[in-house]
Amino acid sequence: MTIPQTICAWMVLVTVAGVQAFPTFHSHRQSINWTQPEDDWEILSIPRSIVPHVELKHLENRTNAEASISDEEFLERLKRIKNNTSKSRMLWYDNTPDGLAYPPFVDKALKLFNLKQVSYEIEHSLLSKVSCTACKAGAGLLLHYIHTGKTEGEIIKMIYQFCSNLNIQSPRVCEGVANLFGTEVVYVLQRTPLGPNEICSFVIGDGCEDTYNPYHEWEVVFPPVPKPPVMEVPVPKEGAPFFKVLQISDTHYDPHYVEGSNADCNEPLCCRLSSGRPANPNAAAGKWGDYRKCDTPKRTVDNMLSHIADTHSDIDYILWTGDLPPHDVWNQTKQENLEIIKETVRQMTEKFPGVPIFPALGNHESAPVNSFPPPYVNQVENSIAWLYDELDVQWRRWLPQSVSHTVRRGAFYSVLVRPGFRIISLNMNYCNNKNWWLLLNSTDPATELQWFIYELQSAEFSNEKVHVIGHIPPGHSDCLKVWSRNFYKIISRYENTIMAQFYGHTHFDEFEMFYDPADLSHPNNIAYIGPSVSPYYDLNPGYRIYYVDGDHDTTTRLVVDHESWIMNLKEANHYDYPIWYKLYTARAAYNMKALRPVDWDNLISELTANQELFDLYYKNYWKNSPVRPTCDAECRKRILCDAKSGRSHDRRHFCSELEAKVDDESGKSWKSWIYRGLSNSLNITLSAVQLVL
Repeated sequence: MTIPQTICAWMVLVTVAGVQAFPTFHSHRQSINWTQPEDDWEILSIPRSIVPHVELKHLENRTNAEASISDEEFLERLKRIKNNTSKSRMLWYDNTPDGLAYPPFVDKALKLFNLKQVSYEIEHSLLSKVSCTACKAGAGLLLHYIHTGKTEGEIIKMIYQFCSNLNIQSPRVCEGVANLFGTEVVYVLQRTPLGPNEICSFVIGDGCEDTYNPYHEWEVVFPPVPKPPVMEVPVPKEGAPFFKVLQISDTHYDPHYVEGSNADCNEPLCCRLSSGRPANPNAAAGKWGDYRKCDTPKRTVDNMLSHIADTHSDIDYILWTGDLPPHDVWNQTKQENLEIIKETVRQMTEKFPGVPIFPALGNHESAPVNSFPPPYVNQVENSIAWLYDELDVQWRRWLPQSVSHTVRRGAFYSVLVRPGFRIISLNMNYCNNKNWWLLLNSTDPATELQWFIYELQSAEFSNEKVHVIGHIPPGHSDCLKVWSRNFYKIISRYENTIMAQFYGHTHFDEFEMFYDPADLSHPNNIAYIGPSVSPYYDLNPGYRIYYVDGDHDTTTRLVVDHESWIMNLKEANHYDYPIWYKLYTARAAYNMKALRPVDWDNLISELTANQELFDLYYKNYWKNSPVRPTCDAECRKRILCDAKSGRSHDRRHFCSELEAKVDDESGKSWKSWIYRGLSNSLNITLSAVQLVL
């Protein structure tokens, strides 16, 4: 069978079978008889990028060289709210003798969770059983009112009053959140057959018990082509040509940033006129940015881009991995987000004329944030076409026309950059567990992963090497477990083809490892997670430069080396003079032979055993922030486990041995405790003997 026939036969199989999913079920909870519309999108019918897209200018002349509230306080607050009938009364109290109009399990859950702890966990994507309990309470409450016939307006009002009366956020943030997210949440919950347990297991993952959910158990279909023998990745040839690549991520440009405004407000984003006056001079926002909950002022973005254009004038292409709007998630509109996208595209075009830019979509580009309905949600008021159509217009200045079909469908695309070298940009919002639309059905949204497999299989047939770019790292807790599990399988199947991955989202300077699912001793891929431009929060602004094995007969297309550049925000504000400098170079800082998957795996082992080396990694991880927190054994385990786990919500599978070693070194394990006890006993015995002698 020829290559095209093999692909066509496989695609027919996929078209007939679809993505393999377990049978769904019907639930009495469903209040609207809703079925997902058919999607007749044909992967084979769309054009592909098969002409090399980038002419490199520099290649020929260069070679590589607040304390938590108690349960009692919380319950007392609820009681005060209930009894305070002269003020706005929350909709979840009515005039019944008992006063409470929600199910008993919600009452029990409300008594258990701690609101400030939940807020902290959501903010830091460190969700635990505390957040799980809160999630079940909230989901149960919403479902209860939906199924008892409350109107959308009543439910939105209830969300606002719950948020405001319990001081979860300021009244204006609560109002904005309720209005922005309420309609979407009600729409989805009216149509999902899932209950609180299934919903919260879906959203939180590891922090909740793993509840079986047939709507979210599915497997991608691979083509009937055997995986080629795994080829050992050689060390890239010294002195060979290379590409110089810039990664910019998480700009979070804030057009309303005001120097001297309150940087210590009680809202998700500060440093604006609306944040109020600072209580003291130390609470005032700095000129070039601030370490507190503040995003990037325009002058800092401009200064960084000018610095890059001057210092790195020989950049071959740019990876732009998303999150352009600021963190004022309660106050955003579609129009404002589109304006920020257009303005930042203009900035990039002006600063880097003629330089190809390969963008990926962040989770903050939509309004409301994290809202990315799949293509079958095509009602005008809910469709995501307003964003994807504009992205196609804006990105077209850098991308070939052939990618328009997939950009408008799902904001993903594939481009042949150079002969034998392809970049695939994924929309990682279809793995985002904060994307409520996926509660309807998370089965390969927009058929993105099946398309991804098709592109990789075609690349394998054509002997092309591939770099994958996106925003949310697939191993991050914000990525759905089932999506991440399928993605992990794809990476393993095409390990000979995919040479590197590039993401953002976390704002830290880090990486993620991938291993053969059947043999965790075999590292097969590496995901580079670039630092954020935004200092949000406690961070210095930063960007990355990569050196990629270039055009030559024995090229590996591996990342040969990378370096991180930062601006010391404290000094920039103090001296009113920002200086960007190279913080570290990976191979030199960590004494690495190369940057192959096996080399990064070895580095994790060394970071586990060597405290001094880990301290260096931790400094770089925080971009040398002077306000970074100290890192104890639990912190060290979490950071190293993040690096080890390219598959989300599966830390036990990857990290038990690593965590045991850290515990052993820090004296927390039983083995260490027994050893210290024996050592102390022996020392006492020897001291006694010496005294006798």
